[in-house]
Amino acid sequence: MTPLAPHLTAFLRDHLPRERGASPHTIASYADSFVLLLRFAAARVKREPADLQVEDLDVALVRAFLNHLESNRGNGARSRNIRFSAIRSFFRYIEYRAPACLQQAMSIRALPIKRTDTRLIDYLSRDEMKALLDAPNPHTVGGLRDRAMLHLAYAGGLRVSELLSLRLEDFPDRSLKTVRVIGKGRRERVLPLWRETQAALRAWLAVRPASQGPELFLNRDGRPMTRDGFAHRLAGHVEAAVRKVPALAGKRVTPHVLRHSCAMHTLAATGDIRKVALWLGHASIQSTEHYLRADPAEKLAVLAAHGPPAIRAGRFRPPPDRLMAVLAAARDPSAPRH
Repeated sequence: MTPLAPHLTAFLRDHLPRERGASPHTIASYADSFVLLLRFAAARVKREPADLQVEDLDVALVRAFLNHLESNRGNGARSRNIRFSAIRSFFRYIEYRAPACLQQAMSIRALPIKRTDTRLIDYLSRDEMKALLDAPNPHTVGGLRDRAMLHLAYAGGLRVSELLSLRLEDFPDRSLKTVRVIGKGRRERVLPLWRETQAALRAWLAVRPASQGPELFLNRDGRPMTRDGFAHRLAGHVEAAVRKVPALAGKRVTPHVLRHSCAMHTLAATGDIRKVALWLGHASIQSTEHYLRADPAEKLAVLAAHGPPAIRAGRFRPPPDRLMAVLAAARDPSAPRH
């Protein structure tokens, strides 16, 4: 049997950062996936996570875990595939470190990635976004923090990992006019901030507990804000914003919807998809094209540019029957003969 703990530890601490050059965001995402997997596996085989063996994570268990993500946790196919990608990457690593598990690793890597539908993105209108930004209570410490998080996530079009990994030193010279963001693939970008966003950040920094670590946003225990914590706070503010804008009740608002909303509003303001890609930190403009599919203004512009074709209504005339044409010619002696 092959102990899982030392191999998984070496995979996350050495292989990913040193050999693969993975970013901290990627490593954190992989670690989150394995937290879910090991909890599921430990409950299934009745052992503690530290006592699990690599052989315990067989094809049947991985399949059951992927089904558990969709049926019990409510994850979509995309989230399921992200979790599965972390598992496949680990077993690619295991192939060379534990030859006894080679067949098992190859079998798990052979499991297919689930196909996903290409759906239109979800985003908020400007009125809905304003109601959400105004929802946090500005008279409490938690409200000031949440208001700053929402403003920064929307204004910068930040991924949730980018937002929660921000540190105090990411604002040059303690100025809040710009923020430095490290995104996917270690791509760095510097974004200017609106005055409203700067004001929200100043209000939070004025009450932020001192000497609690370098992270910008902290939870009530003084620890860095987590993904689940931010999603929980966002859900609460959406419920409050529904009282002002009832249309929000019919929308599924996740942290990534704030990024989508920023992209759609930027596209409407500039009409330039390249500027949207630059603002969001996309490596390729192909990643930005799905915002065009969701923008009705782009389709209306196509209709206005072309206009309807000028086709006149006419009478339908069926093609003549060849035999009847021969008979008609025979009835007319003056018709030319061939």
